[in-house]
Amino acid sequence: MAHVSDLIATDIEQYLRNHQHKSLLRFITCGSVDDGKSTLIGRLLYESKMLFEDQLAAVKADSKKWGTQGDQIDFALLVDGLAAEREQGITIDVAYRFFSTDRRKFIVADTPGHEQYTRNMVTGASTADAAVLMVDARKGLLTQTRRHSYLVKLLGIQHIVVAINKMDLVDYSEQVFRRIVEDYREFARRIGLENVTFIPMSAFKGDNIVAPGAAMPWYQGTTLMAHLESVEIDDERMQRQPFRLPVQWVNRPSLDFRGFAGTIASGEVRPGDRIRVQPSGKESGVERIVTRDGDLPLAVAGQSITLTLRDEIDISRGDVISIAENPAEVADQFEATLVWMTEEPLFPGRPYLLKCGTRTANVQVSQLKHKVNVNTLEHLAAKALELNEIGIVNLALDRPLAFDAYRDNRDLGSFVVIDRLTNNTVGAGMLHFALRRAHNIHLQSLDVDKAARARLKSQKPCVLWFTGLSGAGKSTIANLVEKTLDAMGRHTYLLDGDNVRHGLNRDLGFTEADRVENIRRVAEVAKLMVDAGLLVITAFISPFCAERRMARELLEGDEFIEIFVDTPLAIAEERDPKGLYKKARRGELKHFTGIDSPYEAPQSPELRLDTVGLSAEDAAQRVIAELKALGII
Repeated sequence: MAHVSDLIATDIEQYLRNHQHKSLLRFITCGSVDDGKSTLIGRLLYESKMLFEDQLAAVKADSKKWGTQGDQIDFALLVDGLAAEREQGITIDVAYRFFSTDRRKFIVADTPGHEQYTRNMVTGASTADAAVLMVDARKGLLTQTRRHSYLVKLLGIQHIVVAINKMDLVDYSEQVFRRIVEDYREFARRIGLENVTFIPMSAFKGDNIVAPGAAMPWYQGTTLMAHLESVEIDDERMQRQPFRLPVQWVNRPSLDFRGFAGTIASGEVRPGDRIRVQPSGKESGVERIVTRDGDLPLAVAGQSITLTLRDEIDISRGDVISIAENPAEVADQFEATLVWMTEEPLFPGRPYLLKCGTRTANVQVSQLKHKVNVNTLEHLAAKALELNEIGIVNLALDRPLAFDAYRDNRDLGSFVVIDRLTNNTVGAGMLHFALRRAHNIHLQSLDVDKAARARLKSQKPCVLWFTGLSGAGKSTIANLVEKTLDAMGRHTYLLDGDNVRHGLNRDLGFTEADRVENIRRVAEVAKLMVDAGLLVITAFISPFCAERRMARELLEGDEFIEIFVDTPLAIAEERDPKGLYKKARRGELKHFTGIDSPYEAPQSPELRLDTVGLSAEDAAQRVIAELKALGII
């Protein structure tokens, strides 16, 4: 394996040209804690001569301080860079390392083995072509071995090496190796894993890493390095798929040039090819393939290009250019697998952003069908997804999305979920297929619209959204506001929290998941009533900012008026008109807002009513005055 080429000394330019044209394999190491993942990567770096002298000296010094191999070099310390990792002897973060041989370049991700860092493993595996799954020969298959195998299958990694490590600690026993192979093959059959290669090795001793292990003459198979040099790279496979170009940028340097730039996700394209732009469905032909180094006669998956077309078509970032005879699908509702990656649970109905390729859309999980126990592969009923959990969900987007199923195209079939407020990535997933109803259900154009209904009633429709703790006075004030509006001849409807739970939402409880669904339904009903031209008044605790924001975003900018009935918990509990606080304090009411469930106060409501120093009547008059000031009445 050439580690340092003689060309470096004799013909550096030729060496650089050769290096530039080597293929690049991305792979991960995964498995349970202490199976030897970091040690393996350190050994690969060492054997491929990718360490400078000062790095080698540093790791020798660190081995004396942090090492677990006595007087020997602890190769794991080349990868475990965090202080917490060295102290505990575990991997926490994903560590990426580069090395190369004469035949190929490699980027390897060392992913953590602990269950609580499952999201980190998914991150490292998301771009991998191959996976090296480590198994400790002394322990055999463990829970985390099965979990990571399931995730590897889920993420569509095509090439799996089961590296049965630490063979030196079981006297290089062929019987131990064969037993683990049979156990794993049975599990792989259950989850549908194919193309699995088994290699017995010792990462610490170097057996079967680069050179065959002399202590295992009974093994006649490949070494790990030889296998990694020969596996097919995903970019090569994607060149055989239909052409897809997610548009990243509309390139318009002058009035005479308009091109569409992006990285080809799959397939190939030539000037003259007929293409379809999605989701619009408009077609044209490729005129030129423009690159920094000049026009190309052919471009393939992985290349960054700019296309110019024969026709003037409206194309923007987020659109996908497909080959016309085999285009991507388009839909706004999907079934998908979702991996949840944050402490804040996922609840169906809560609004997020979804980013797939270069397009970003508003998304809600419309149904959590089940979550998957990755240890037993059981499908479990669930109302929420917690950190590191995996679920099968239905997604509803606010706009059409051009996509391919993840199994066919990882670039156009994968997505991330983003928190709308913090902009943090909170989930990642894989699209399975478009839901049939997405093709059957379309918005119907109506001649009598919201504006016509509002003119008939001589008013400007909107939602008055009262929020606050139980006992704050929301229902009392809302009732007085509606009576005043009714006396003024206005058309209104009051949606009260308790009343709605006797009908529309009688099937919902008071868990956090049910509260999210409660407000989602009320917000949709309020939107319909605004469309009918009404002044809609809602009186709900609505404790979570995310759901109040979701309700606001269903309406036009000036149609949502948030009214915070601001009453301290102590005052609300002192009033306790329904005796609910007393029950909650006695433990008879679970998930009661203010006691064992949080209330997230509005940060910038349109109107704040301090009911400590304001009577219900005066509060109602302040609401009426605000409506007049806003031109609602």
